[in-house]
Amino acid sequence: MKAQDGKYRLTDVVDIEGMFRIIESIPSKNAEPVKLWLAKLGSERIDEVFDPSIGIQRLIDLYRSKGYDELWITKRIKGIQQRKSLTDVWKENRITENYEYGILTNEIYKSWSGMTAQEYKDYKGLRKESLRDNMDSIEVTLADLGEKIGGNVAKVARDELEKQLGETVISKDNYLNYKYEDKNLIEK
Repeated sequence: MKAQDGKYRLTDVVDIEGMFRIIESIPSKNAEPVKLWLAKLGSERIDEVFDPSIGIQRLIDLYRSKGYDELWITKRIKGIQQRKSLTDVWKENRITENYEYGILTNEIYKSWSGMTAQEYKDYKGLRKESLRDNMDSIEVTLADLGEKIGGNVAKVARDELEKQLGETVISKDNYLNYKYEDKNLIEK
């Protein structure tokens, strides 16, 4: 990896799962709060296996804690189910690779929004965050309509709505107003 002095140095890196495994192995009282938190998470996920509604409630509570309103949460959960139904149809038709899902998703998005999913994320200034979680209610509805009925139908709905509103419904804002600072600008 590139160091602050501009030189490249050999560096050990680990993913999140690996980091948790390292934390579990640390024999220190300072690591105990994290170990307890991990144990609690594991227990909660096991409870969700036996009662999936616990997971759904956790999802609802998480969206609420992030500031989403009830109508948006309802639309988003329905959209998750519709997306699952769509990907099930794709699987039945031998679409199995992630890149294939990406191609089909991009076709739907391009039809109604004029952008691929990545272009849309870039437009909203997102990095790792979920695109759908950063759409307003109208955008979520159009994305769901595009996946349920077709991108062209969603495009017609978008055009008609924009005509009546007199403005675009594709918002550059992300739902929770994330803003990233360019590291290079900060250093200068």
